[in-house]
Amino acid sequence: MLMQDVRDSVIDIADLNQLKLDLNGTQPVDVGEYITQLPEQQRAIAFRLLNKHQAIDVFEYLPSEVQEQIINSLHDVQVAQIVEAMSPDERAELFDELPAGVVKRLLQELSPEERQATATILGYAEGTAGRVMTTEYVRLRDGLTVGEALSKIRRQDEDKETIYYAYVTDDNHKLVSVVSLRQLLFTFPEVLITDIASTRVIKVRTQMPQEEVAQIMKRYDLIAVPVVDREERLVGIVTIDDVVDILEEEATEDIQKLAGVSGGDEQAFSSPLITLRKRLPWLFGVMLLYIGASSAIAPFQSTISMVPVLAVIMPLFSNTGGTVAIQALTVTIRGLGVGEVTPQDTFKILRKELQAGLGTAVALGLTMIMLSLIWAPPHERWVSLVAGTVMAVNTLVAVTLGTLLPMGLKRLKLDPALVSGPLVTTILDAVGFMIFLTLISTALHIFHLKP
Repeated sequence: MLMQDVRDSVIDIADLNQLKLDLNGTQPVDVGEYITQLPEQQRAIAFRLLNKHQAIDVFEYLPSEVQEQIINSLHDVQVAQIVEAMSPDERAELFDELPAGVVKRLLQELSPEERQATATILGYAEGTAGRVMTTEYVRLRDGLTVGEALSKIRRQDEDKETIYYAYVTDDNHKLVSVVSLRQLLFTFPEVLITDIASTRVIKVRTQMPQEEVAQIMKRYDLIAVPVVDREERLVGIVTIDDVVDILEEEATEDIQKLAGVSGGDEQAFSSPLITLRKRLPWLFGVMLLYIGASSAIAPFQSTISMVPVLAVIMPLFSNTGGTVAIQALTVTIRGLGVGEVTPQDTFKILRKELQAGLGTAVALGLTMIMLSLIWAPPHERWVSLVAGTVMAVNTLVAVTLGTLLPMGLKRLKLDPALVSGPLVTTILDAVGFMIFLTLISTALHIFHLKP
């Protein structure tokens, strides 16, 4: 029933009772997807069919724009219950997307403890460990026995986001050690937790970039990592579900930048207005970039008129060279993103790319020669040698740029994905056209070659 409704994306008003049963008996993530795909005016109807606990769980799976729509459709009491029940990190993420007036009203509805937890997270810069952490974690005092620790977890820590790890702190809240739930369960109750806890704690600081946090958790196979401030005080943890979101967010942002889409919040079901707002600035920017490439051609209009086959050959430089550069660019950015390579590996990667690029250059150059011989009339076939040579050179330039540009940005502590495909393609177009047309013009001048 529910899956059929998902495909139809419409609510049958005559069958609301059955839909209510289906929605409350389905996994929250699936209900969130269903509500998202409904027409905007029907989303609030579907959400109101959920019972309190299901509504709280489903709300966290809704996109930010849908969450805002739901909030505007509910009474303040209902909204307060949902927002109060959210984890602090999810609540902070929601508040980032809401208007300031709405956030102020919702903060006033929260309990003092939840208000403080949310304010703490919102106090850290976006994209840092402090901003994505949760303050719901299991903390144990130094000096407890295993039995006392387990009793404390049962009494007080039922609602914590994860209990797989417990973090031991001193009286000043400084992180001392970490102990796993497995260790606690399989150790005698009278044993002190300090005797089994590990003091070799892998931790991150509040200001560490979120992508570095994700790489650390991936490297050490952690399901949670503690976050400490400058005084080594424990302030929160980052959990594996946050890391999945971070990796998806970073990958989405990199892919969109490479394709020339600004920001990282455009989705498949985004509104046409959001799509227009995200894409149009880049398209105008690309047009301005291509003015540079066109300016490289403008002085050679007479050359092109003398050798018309150039108009057929030149698009191959643009398409092929740009593709070669984007291939190298994508591999390099991906390697930097997942931690496979660092800027210190620049020349090693460049050597590998040039070795592969040399074979590519020869193959593409020969292909260009053959195509030019087919397209050019007999008295213009000499152009094929120039075209093949420039294609080979442009290919080597492409792999070099595709490797060095993101490495250079990373060395400068900038996002390597800032080097978008359109930018590199435009640079190659300008360089390739300038070299090609200059050589053709020189040959015409020296050898007095005319059609």
